[in-house]
Amino acid sequence: MPDTATLDPWVAEWFAANPMFGQPFEELSPELLALARSPQGAPPVREIAHVHDETVAGVPVRVYRPAAPPTGVVVYFHGGGFCIGSIGLMDNVARELAHCTGAAVVSVEYRLAPEHPFPAGLDDCEAVTRWALEHAGELGGTPERVAVAGESAGGNLSAAVALRRRGAGGAPLAAQVLIYPAVDDAHAAYESRASFDGIVISTKQRHLFHDAYTAGGDGRDPFVAPLYAETLAGLPPAIVVVGGCDPLRDEGLRYAQRLRAEGVPVEELCCEGQPHGFLNFGFPAADDAYARIGPFVRAAFA
Repeated sequence: MPDTATLDPWVAEWFAANPMFGQPFEELSPELLALARSPQGAPPVREIAHVHDETVAGVPVRVYRPAAPPTGVVVYFHGGGFCIGSIGLMDNVARELAHCTGAAVVSVEYRLAPEHPFPAGLDDCEAVTRWALEHAGELGGTPERVAVAGESAGGNLSAAVALRRRGAGGAPLAAQVLIYPAVDDAHAAYESRASFDGIVISTKQRHLFHDAYTAGGDGRDPFVAPLYAETLAGLPPAIVVVGGCDPLRDEGLRYAQRLRAEGVPVEELCCEGQPHGFLNFGFPAADDAYARIGPFVRAAFA
């Protein structure tokens, strides 16, 4: 694991000017959930040729298609601790993924806890992924050029969908893009969880999300915490992106190490001084991440 990092001074200054974004909330009141699940995000800064909403496999999605023929299809699962977030709030990440990969992106409005605990959200994500594999041609791709991607809880869902799809028959997933993924039990001990507790996410908030998602179930079920899978062999190639000052840093890097040790091609990127959510916030370091994600996915599709 890398040495303990220091928060990027630019990031610290930004949080000082925008304190509401750096302070974790530790309740799931109806008022907060309504705000944190807003269907509207910030105005888009990345133009994509074709964007439309529809419902596939019974799940609402937003589809982004470039003007040029797509390189493939990326099924994207937004973050938010399995309890918050929406395709509207994470519209910026979906647009950047479409831009850097050249792919058609299908952003999934999966069901959220606590109203819909595990495995509801995962079932939705798998259903849309299966639809994308079966209908890739309608999106300008082929079944052999379909990847999954997500950040935080969405990174967990991407890893879990990859585990579920392994050996399912048909074309395998081409790649998995895991951006600061939550892949271990919320109560496990890591140096990064202790060192960066309270920067964007806190221990109490992490436990709150985890308990809402699992609803008292097994926190070490491999589809809840992919690090507990008996084996990771046979999974699609992965890129794992983490922030140097993210509480989830160490578990993401451990997952990358396990994938590599079990024969899965892996790229990893640890962005020094970056907190949890730095792609969602659109921090300057996000450009470095997209500059690695894009070529990785394009190569997987090629």
